Amino acid sequence: MIHSAKFIGAFPKTDDCPKLDIPEFAFIGRSNVGKSSLINLITNRKELAKVSKTPGKTQTINFFLIDETWHLVDLPGYGYAKVSKTTRAVFDKMIRYYLINRQQLLNVFVLVDATISPQKIDLEFMNWLGEMHIPFSIIFTKSDREKTLVIQKNIKVFKSKMLENWESIPPSILTSAEKNRGAKEIIKFIKEAMHPEEFENLAD
Repeated sequence: MIHSAKFIGAFPKTDDCPKLDIPEFAFIGRSNVGKSSLINLITNRKELAKVSKTPGKTQTINFFLIDETWHLVDLPGYGYAKVSKTTRAVFDKMIRYYLINRQQLLNVFVLVDATISPQKIDLEFMNWLGEMHIPFSIIFTKSDREKTLVIQKNIKVFKSKMLENWESIPPSILTSAEKNRGAKEIIKFIKEAMHPEEFENLAD
């Protein structure tokens, strides 16, 4: 459970981001994948991240301090077609520079819409993360918006596509902001990443 969450600031460049040496967990996905709703879900704050009906609203690197111990980082969505190629290129450069150079970053949560078939842009982005050796996990969103069989099929096909390039699938979590599904699993994942020794002891 998260006890405190506060907005630190919106930064146009990685070099402007907070210099605190605490763990960071970044959230990213295609525009309109449900990122803000998910952030509000896991922090149990209704309006911590502004939910917009306009895709592509996040245009900066947004930092939130969680429980005074780690940063939740809300990155701009990728693949939004209704902005110019120049703007997309700026976002792309900003995102990739942050992901490659931010030493505090422990994990990237890549959000994928579970209601639709696999999207090439999601698969390509994950392949790039793998090539850069950037740790990531997959969050399948909007699991309440389709029948269970449809969701299961889409996820199965997505993972099959990934296995064309990957030997194994990174960790994945099924979520729904509407049904309050997946928040506990995400928080547990984050705590394990920050304190692996504690969970290793429990396993023993």
